[in-house]
Amino acid sequence: MLRPEEAQRPYTVTELANEIRRELRPLTALLVKGEVSGMKRGTAGHFNFSIQDGVSRLDAVLFADEARRVTTLPEDGQVFVFRGRIDFFGKTGRLSFIVDQVEFDDVGKLRARLEELKRRLEAEGAFAAERKRRLPFLPRAVALLTSPTGAVIHDLQETIWERYPNMGVVVYPVQVQGAAAPTSISRALRRCNEDALADVIVIARGGGSFEELYGFNSEVVARAILASRLPVVTALGHTSDRTVADLVADAECRTPTEAGARVVPKKSDLVTLLRERGRRLDREAGQRIAREVERLLLKKQRMIQVLPALVRQRSERLARAAADLARLSPIQQVARREEALDERSRRLTAAATARLARSRTTLAGRRASERLERALAKRFDIATRGLDHRRQRLTALSPDGVLARGYSITQDAESGAVLRSAGSTAVKRKVRIRLATGHLGARVEEVEE
Repeated sequence: MLRPEEAQRPYTVTELANEIRRELRPLTALLVKGEVSGMKRGTAGHFNFSIQDGVSRLDAVLFADEARRVTTLPEDGQVFVFRGRIDFFGKTGRLSFIVDQVEFDDVGKLRARLEELKRRLEAEGAFAAERKRRLPFLPRAVALLTSPTGAVIHDLQETIWERYPNMGVVVYPVQVQGAAAPTSISRALRRCNEDALADVIVIARGGGSFEELYGFNSEVVARAILASRLPVVTALGHTSDRTVADLVADAECRTPTEAGARVVPKKSDLVTLLRERGRRLDREAGQRIAREVERLLLKKQRMIQVLPALVRQRSERLARAAADLARLSPIQQVARREEALDERSRRLTAAATARLARSRTTLAGRRASERLERALAKRFDIATRGLDHRRQRLTALSPDGVLARGYSITQDAESGAVLRSAGSTAVKRKVRIRLATGHLGARVEEVEE
């Protein structure tokens, strides 16, 4: 307390401020309950706000170091119990409550806000099973978002490497508790997706109370999980309450050990499975080869049995075709026409001779006979010249005549069919070329249509 004699001397402002601070020094570890108002964050990471109860207002400050340790950062309108001390700042002339611990007072109100967030996310389809991504069967590496110290990181790595010794593990250290936890987790999720070093993400923590896990109930963490290109698995420890992060994650595990077993298969099981499938493949391949060999042998036997009959059938067909060709040949037709003409000439000559003999008995008959002989001679000469002309034309138009002018006939060597276009054969197929004199055997080297 100020002594009377000292009060007579004027204090400087600084002296008075220091005296006030000394007098306030016993007011430490105080508990103050009130509603948060005017929350502002300074450039240095400090938070300035007011604590009020409807009648009075008290200025308060939460420094950056304490802000990183508190479970939940106070927000306007929320009621908390604050622990701290009273201090007086001479430069500003203000009395402030220096907060070092924040505890929920109205948990029911906090849970109501959480339920409202859940309803909004559910209405967006954020919890729907069809939205969730499938975990990779065998990832290249696993990204771990957790505290870099403690049992959680150890359990995760031990489980993963026990199951798959050479599995890649990428650790992204994050704060899993306190007011800075939501920002820390969301930033790590974005960085993990940008780095693309892993194929699956595990967010892990060793459990905790509702207040300690409240960072995983924040909307910023939920949005970061939903925006992740990589599938996300949560492992937040044994807890009765499912957090929002659990609800939007692609898979949810109760413990870090369960999460490690969920994202990585056992390498020994895979090796055993591969060996078994290899043996099964060998058996099936052997059986298939045996069936194919048996089928080919059976087909060969059938071909051997059918080949003689097929050759005989093809030979008979070829003989019939040759006979038809010979029958339709222009040369044969000319020969038959000549024989018919000769036969008709003989009959005509015989008839004329008989008639001439009968008519010679009379003069008129003799004259008629002379006219008939001249007409017959002329008729025979005209018929002979016409026959020669037709014979020449038929000879020129016959296959032999065409071949004699330098042309050739190309046939398929196997079927004997005449090739009338390049598309009727193929490269490396054997052909038979008929010339005016003789034949040539050849193989097709190029086909141009």
